[in-house]
Amino acid sequence: VQLQASGGGLVQAGGSLRLSCAASGRTFSTYSMGWFRQAPGKEREFVAAITRSLGATSYADSVKGRFTISIDNAKNTLYLQMNNLKPEDTAVYYCAADATARGIRPLKVDYWGQGTLVTVSS
Repeated sequence: VQLQASGGGLVQAGGSLRLSCAASGRTFSTYSMGWFRQAPGKEREFVAAITRSLGATSYADSVKGRFTISIDNAKNTLYLQMNNLKPEDTAVYYCAADATARGIRPLKVDYWGQGTLVTVSS
């Protein structure tokens, strides 16, 4: 499974961005997908996840009510709508997939995509 993230950029605080992650290869083998982020000098952290079959979702407390994860199974594309962005959301965002159905709280990862940088200015 190959994952290609896009959509990052520079935005002012309070603004919005939508990230996309296109999956290719053995996508039928993935049960859930999600997003993680890594800020400078910090460890990678879970952001959000979604199951492909039922669309159940899970979010980190820090993004609840501001971020929305969704998936288009026909297009094999994962999205992350980010609203009311804050400077502390600045990070490299990574998409990820789970091929062994280990749950989404948080997502257990078998495949990682490359990151896309989100910078939120104050």
